[in-house]
Amino acid sequence: MPTYETLPRFATDLDRLTPQQRRRFRQTVAAFVEDLRTGRFRAGLRVKRVQRAPGIYELTWSMGTGPAGRATWEYGPERRPGTPHVIWRRIGTHDILTGP
Repeated sequence: MPTYETLPRFATDLDRLTPQQRRRFRQTVAAFVEDLRTGRFRAGLRVKRVQRAPGIYELTWSMGTGPAGRATWEYGPERRPGTPHVIWRRIGTHDILTGP
């Protein structure tokens, strides 16, 4: 199981989401964790690097109606040997990419 931490800004962003949006994020994270274990992300998660932000990645998913959900993250130092460590940076819509 990968380890993770959240930055304070992520926690603030998460509090602004509706319960349904948080539920969709948790469902997406289940697939994300599965893919971290295999070392290959499925196309549906739309994982890609954030332009002009070295080492930061974006994960995109559908939040139902309205704009797509996005979360930015980066790899941190492994806490357990051989296990990825993810640092969640921001969560919300496309607007979070102005300060990933």
